[in-house]
Amino acid sequence: MVKENKIKNIIILCSKKIGLECLKILFKKQNLFDYKIVGVLTNERGQEILDFCYKKELRVIKNLTEYRNLKNIDIAISVQYHKILKSEDINIANEITINLHMAPLPEYRGCNQFSFAIINKESTFGTTLHVIDEGVDSGDILFERRFPIVSDINVEDLYKKTFKESVILFRENLKNIIFGNYKRYPQLLSDDKNTYFYKRKDIEKIKKIDLSWDKEKINRYIRATSMPGFDPPYTYLKGKKIELGLDNLS
Repeated sequence: MVKENKIKNIIILCSKKIGLECLKILFKKQNLFDYKIVGVLTNERGQEILDFCYKKELRVIKNLTEYRNLKNIDIAISVQYHKILKSEDINIANEITINLHMAPLPEYRGCNQFSFAIINKESTFGTTLHVIDEGVDSGDILFERRFPIVSDINVEDLYKKTFKESVILFRENLKNIIFGNYKRYPQLLSDDKNTYFYKRKDIEKIKKIDLSWDKEKINRYIRATSMPGFDPPYTYLKGKKIELGLDNLS
């Protein structure tokens, strides 16, 4: 008698555009790689994700409480999910719980990594698939992609480049994740590699531009904080707040 391969149960916690893109890839590859999406958990920024789930008749998980009551989950995947998972959330999956982090690790943990990479004058950037542990973006690395960035890049272009590379990373390694074809590499800290951790609110600290700075620094901070859809950088001139943008680069 031929033993049938077990169909694995997958759950994805996702939000934003990158979460939707990874969900679409995950949905498309179900039959090819013998797994089933048994639940999708998103947040208030995931309306397009919800629409996709309803269209494809995927189960929507309402919250973490419902998520914690799930049974027989093999793999959990997080893509831009907004909450830090606790041990009880991580241990829902029998095999592994992973995260797609749109930055290189261990260099850039936390939020606003695109802006601070520009502030820190990075010449390369990256995106990472890593194991979720009880820290923040501190789990073992499974797969990564790194790429050069030009010296005058702005935050929107760095985001778009990282988005593209993240989709490639996810698509190319989904099969490896499903079938367990990976090695875990601890995030090693070294004297020649800086490690930063930024919180969401830290972005506000770099939006105020001091006009006494040299031209290079002013331009760099404007490039790092001029993201469409978000409050722009600003300065004060004769006591009046002036909003700045890429048009102000000199």
